[in-house]
Amino acid sequence: MTETAGKLIVVVLDGLRYDSARKYLGYMEHLVEQGEVTCYQVRSELPSLSRPLYEVILTGTPVVKNGITANHIVRLSQEQSVFHIAAKAGLRTAAAAYHWVSELYNAAPFNLITDRHQHDEEKPIQHGIFYFEDHYPDSHLFVDAEYLRTTYDPDFLYIHSMNIDDAGHKFGGESKEYEASVRAVDGMLATVVPLWLSLGYQIIVTSDHGMNATRQHGGTEPESGMFLSIFGENPQSRI
Repeated sequence: MTETAGKLIVVVLDGLRYDSARKYLGYMEHLVEQGEVTCYQVRSELPSLSRPLYEVILTGTPVVKNGITANHIVRLSQEQSVFHIAAKAGLRTAAAAYHWVSELYNAAPFNLITDRHQHDEEKPIQHGIFYFEDHYPDSHLFVDAEYLRTTYDPDFLYIHSMNIDDAGHKFGGESKEYEASVRAVDGMLATVVPLWLSLGYQIIVTSDHGMNATRQHGGTEPESGMFLSIFGENPQSRI
């Protein structure tokens, strides 16, 4: 039993549609082929918008219950999130994520000056590094996440990237720029996932929603609402 046994890392690739994931996440697809991880096709809750789906993913409640009905609803969640549950159980939580995640679970509205780095054992997200521009490089985000992981040793680490969604809104979900952003993230995952697996972490790589060709999401078309979830396990747990 390793010291990281039972610890979980969740990676949310914002705006990643299912077909693009299966075509362009070459390293992750390799793990699927080798039987190291399991891949599922998932349909998002409605509306297929970012802030409502962050709440859905992290609390397991539908929009009609949690009240985060659109992206412009800026307030703390009134539900029990994974962060709340973990912290109450005496576990350590951390997030490298878009500032809307902080607004849902730590403090709203987000203060650009004071809230980028947060370290407070009394908060649901006890250690956080939050960014506030959609083009904040995913490469920097994964470095932020690794800093949190190696410095604070969280039991639950949430990593949320935005570059795929940003490219989709600028160029569309079938553009070369969107494809390039997915391929770039795959390279980053190919760097960190082998390390995490070797250390015994449980890993989930997923998305919140997709992206259509006209640079939008939020409705019911498959391109907007279909994404993947890849569940990774420690290979040694099967020996």
